[in-house]
Amino acid sequence: MLSFTGSLRVFVALEPCDMRKGFDGLSGMVASKLNEDLQSGALFVFTNRSHTRLKIIYWDGTGLWLLTKRLEKGTFSWPKDTDGKTKLALRPEALAMLTDGVDLRGGRMRPWYQRKA
Repeated sequence: MLSFTGSLRVFVALEPCDMRKGFDGLSGMVASKLNEDLQSGALFVFTNRSHTRLKIIYWDGTGLWLLTKRLEKGTFSWPKDTDGKTKLALRPEALAMLTDGVDLRGGRMRPWYQRKA
């Protein structure tokens, strides 16, 4: 069962990633680029250059999950690398807002996002 609690650690890779990467490629990036342990139980989030796709890799204790999202229109509001960092730690709530179309810099819905009632 996949469940995310408030104590979950989330790391966002600030540099774009080749979205053709799968389990092995992203596992290698977690170790080499983010300097983190894949089996720590954290979520590791990657995006492409145009910020229209994202992949999350997660170790649940028994195996790896690879989650993918592709936007049909618009882009994700992706954090910028301002001081040479390779990753940014987010709270699970911030990740939910990012994937739901909220601009984290201004707290507003991105123009492409429309939720049907």
